[in-house]
Amino acid sequence: MSNANDLPAGWRIAGGHHLEKEFRFPDFARALAFTNAIGAAAEALGHHPDIELGWGRVRVTTWTHDAGAITAKDYALAAAIEALPR
Repeated sequence: MSNANDLPAGWRIAGGHHLEKEFRFPDFARALAFTNAIGAAAEALGHHPDIELGWGRVRVTTWTHDAGAITAKDYALAAAIEALPR
């Protein structure tokens, strides 16, 4: 996955600058567990998103800071997040 045509369902390009998606959960505990799983996936890829955690929701925003844009790293991270169990 390396371009907008390959984005998993629910992901969007926001402001032409970053990828984002909000995930919904039935409670805080499951949202927190998913947040921690995202953290582990991000560490494995060496690419770290912004994560906003709230009751029953997790919003992920990613772009490559040193490039100031979306790169293949962001698409790879989106795919890795999609593969996580929910």
